Amino acid sequence: MRNTALLQRFERNPRGRDLIVGDIHGCFSRLQAALSAIQFHPDAGDRLFSVGDLVDRGPESAASLEWVAQPWFHAVQGNHEDMAIRWGKRDCQMDPMVYAANGGAWNIGNTPEERAEFSVAFDDLPIAIEIETREGIVGIVHADCPFASWDSLRTALLATDLKNSERRHLRDMCMWDRSRIQTKFTGGVKDIRAVVVGHTPLERVEVLGNVYHIDTKGWHPNGKGFTFLNAATLTYETLPPQELLWEAA
Repeated sequence: MRNTALLQRFERNPRGRDLIVGDIHGCFSRLQAALSAIQFHPDAGDRLFSVGDLVDRGPESAASLEWVAQPWFHAVQGNHEDMAIRWGKRDCQMDPMVYAANGGAWNIGNTPEERAEFSVAFDDLPIAIEIETREGIVGIVHADCPFASWDSLRTALLATDLKNSERRHLRDMCMWDRSRIQTKFTGGVKDIRAVVVGHTPLERVEVLGNVYHIDTKGWHPNGKGFTFLNAATLTYETLPPQELLWEAA
């Protein structure tokens, strides 16, 4: 396991908007069309944050490396990055049939060197992001915060004495858990203004306590479009599919 920063914090944006987008799943042309429709301008200070799952399912997973290299684009690891990280390691024991069934065929066909490139790039992404806003911190993880308090998650992610097995369990909970959305638990997460997640495809945004589930299947032909949540205002917009140039993707 690489010794990368599991938590990244971003200071309040003094110029533009901080927008958080749901799962992308290799549909970067659709995402770019949606960004153009909402007049996203990095040159004016706009920043885009991703809840993870940059790859698999869509046709442009390879473009993910170009996006994570952009200074205005910031993503956490999703469970599909987790699979790509493992697939790029020499000792990988993941079943290729299972990986392909989850959209990983594009990576199965890559050379060992290409697989390693994606593995390293995704392993450098954090598990959680904190965005400072005027009203308080907004947190991002892919699937859920596994603690009742964000402070507890922050402490765990920053701990230097965790065993590898403990850190692996923590990562799995942040990237794979669906218990909150499945049980409709509305208790929320303490010590944080809001937590934004993806992972579970939904017909519309669902807010449980202060946890915003924003994967409205912008990557799927039958989805509702990409949802963008403004970190400062906690307002959101879901672009209808016809505005995302489905045919072009």
